[in-house]
Amino acid sequence: MLFLELIAQGLVQGSIYALVALGLTLVYGLLRILHVAHAALFTMGAYVGVMVANASGSLLLAFVAAMVVAGLIGVAMYRLCYEPILKQPPYVALIASIGLYIAFEEVFRIFFGAAGLSFNTPPLQEQWALFGGLQFKQAELMVMASTAVIIATLGYLQTRTRIGVACQATVSDPQMAESFGIRLRQVRDINFFIGSALAGFAGVWVALLNNLVEPTMGGVASYKGLAIIVLGGMGSVRGTLMAALILGVVESFGTIYLSKFLDRNAIAFAFLILILMLRPQGLFAKR
Repeated sequence: MLFLELIAQGLVQGSIYALVALGLTLVYGLLRILHVAHAALFTMGAYVGVMVANASGSLLLAFVAAMVVAGLIGVAMYRLCYEPILKQPPYVALIASIGLYIAFEEVFRIFFGAAGLSFNTPPLQEQWALFGGLQFKQAELMVMASTAVIIATLGYLQTRTRIGVACQATVSDPQMAESFGIRLRQVRDINFFIGSALAGFAGVWVALLNNLVEPTMGGVASYKGLAIIVLGGMGSVRGTLMAALILGVVESFGTIYLSKFLDRNAIAFAFLILILMLRPQGLFAKR
C-alpha cells in the first residue's frame, strides 16, 4: 500500500514538474536559451489565478486569465529582453534571464506583499477513493489528467501541424526557413506564448494544491525545471515528460527513505548529479 501511495504522489508531483518544464523545453528547443525567468511566469500565473478566482468565484476563468496573462508577458519578455541579444553568446541570455527573474520576484514582493495569497474557498479539495484504497484530491487527479492532455496536444502540434513543422525548421536552419516563407518572429512569439501559458497553468495548480502563493515560489520550480530538461535530453518534449515523472517518483520515495540525510529538493539534485555522471547527455537524448 505504501509503495502505491508513493508512486501516486510521485506522479502528481511529476505532473506539476512536467507542466513547468515543458515551457522551458519549448524555449530551449527553439532558441537554445535557458529561460530562468520562466519561473516568474509560473508565479505570475499563480497570483492571477488566485485573484481572479477570489473575485469571480470561477476556477475556469482563473485558469484562462492566468494563461493569457502569463503568455502575453512571456512574449513581451522575448521581444524586449531576448530578441535584441539572440546573436550574442548563450551566457548573455542566461544572465539576462536570471536578472529578469530576480526583478520580477521583487515586483511580486512589492505589489502583493511577502506573506502570500490564498484562495478564499479552495476548490477541488474533495477526496476521491480509487483502486487499492488510494485517495486523491480532485485537484491531484485533474493535474495528472490535464498534463496528459497537454502532452498529447503538444506532440500533435509538433509533428502534424504547420506551426510545429515551422518551429522545427527554424531550429535547424533559421535563414533557410525564412527563405521558404516562415515568419521567424511569429513562430517564436507563438512558441513563447504557449510555453509561458503552460507556466501560468502550472502556477494555478500549485496554488490549488498548496493554497498559497508567495513571491519566491518560482525559485525551486525553475531549478527543477532546468534539471528536468537536462535529464530529458535538452529540448525533447517526450524526454521532459518522462524525466519529470521519474523525478517526482524518486523524490516521493526519497522523502521516506532518505529524509534523515537529504531534504526533498536535495534529493532531486543528488539524482540529477548521479544521472549526469552516468549519462551526461541525459536520459532520453537523441543521437
